[in-house]
Amino acid sequence: MSQQPVNRALFDEVMVPNYNPQQMVPVRGRGSRVWDQEDNEYIDFAGGIAVNALGHAHPELVSTLKEQANSLWHLSNTFTNEPALRLAQRLTDATFADKVFFCNSGAEANEAAFKLARKYSYDNFGPEKHEIIAFYQGFHGRTLFTVSVGGQAKYREGFEPAPGGITHVAFNDLEALKAAISDKTCAVVMEPIQGEGGVIPADPEFMKGVRELCDQHNALLVLDEIQTGVGRTGQLYAYMGMGVKPDILTSAKALGGGFPIGAMLTTDKVAPSFGFGTHGSTYGGNPLACAVADKALELINQPELLRNVAHKRAVFIEELEKINARHEIFKEIRGDGLLIGVELIDSMHGKAAAFLAKAREEGLMILMAGPNVLRMTPSLIIPDEDIRDGMKLLDSAIAKVVAAEKAVA
Repeated sequence: MSQQPVNRALFDEVMVPNYNPQQMVPVRGRGSRVWDQEDNEYIDFAGGIAVNALGHAHPELVSTLKEQANSLWHLSNTFTNEPALRLAQRLTDATFADKVFFCNSGAEANEAAFKLARKYSYDNFGPEKHEIIAFYQGFHGRTLFTVSVGGQAKYREGFEPAPGGITHVAFNDLEALKAAISDKTCAVVMEPIQGEGGVIPADPEFMKGVRELCDQHNALLVLDEIQTGVGRTGQLYAYMGMGVKPDILTSAKALGGGFPIGAMLTTDKVAPSFGFGTHGSTYGGNPLACAVADKALELINQPELLRNVAHKRAVFIEELEKINARHEIFKEIRGDGLLIGVELIDSMHGKAAAFLAKAREEGLMILMAGPNVLRMTPSLIIPDEDIRDGMKLLDSAIAKVVAAEKAVA
């Protein structure tokens, strides 16, 4: 039996159609550059959706993975292992947390966080205190529980009945939260910056108000830092620059620098509710993932690297403003650090995908955050030259989309 060519067409034959990937197939990457099967070169402003925080094939991550692969891959949680212990120690030393739970993804980290919040309230206040409050346009994963806590109905449609005891209120609206929270609330769940929802930052005073309301009602504050964590905002975690500490924090994406891993961080006060046998993960905390994540965290949590995120952002903003001066296509540029959202003007709402596709044709990889917002989550160490070269490609892509729109108007 002859082997079928591996190309984009094969995706449509053998893969479940829940994704619609771009037509090219990347085969290798180095730093912030990627090459496809035809050896076409691309500048990467997507970063694997905020995952490749140190770019592609970072030599120290590659070396760490090879070294660990030659010693120990997997054990199961019947045993612990040295990389997991080292990573947990590094995380607790660097954050508010006292305890860590490892898993494989952001959705799994959030699933664990939401279960822990309910279990803690059950243990300490009884079964009536089980309600979770989250925010419209939030995104917390694709499991049935996490997609239900997420505030975007389109991701729940067709999968009902969804888990109950979940309420959504408007983001950055403290009065709406005050009206919803009660002594039955076990947790308030939020992203410091809503990523999938359009790159919407939480107002610092709003976040402080959320913390105060949680304290008043004996509710836990759960921060989803899947996208904002591990240097993305120029802080190791975004909460560190907002004057608020959570009770539970979730981390993934950049934590492994490209190797799948998730983590839920919490305090000595809350952790005992996950006693023996209450939750688990076969692969969670495996030596390969933890060794790579430990090295990624070591490299990223350096003052010079974190400070330089602000400089990289400034270069992005400068170049985006130049593009907007030429094309008048952006309504707002927002976010923090290297989580950048660019909302299109009203007349271009719904057309973000067209800009993404044209950018890819020009040799630039970018993202969307809904149909109206272009999103950029590049490597934290992307060279300034790559930023400026990529912006030239974006300028060309925008010019072509705008011209096409005018031609059919």
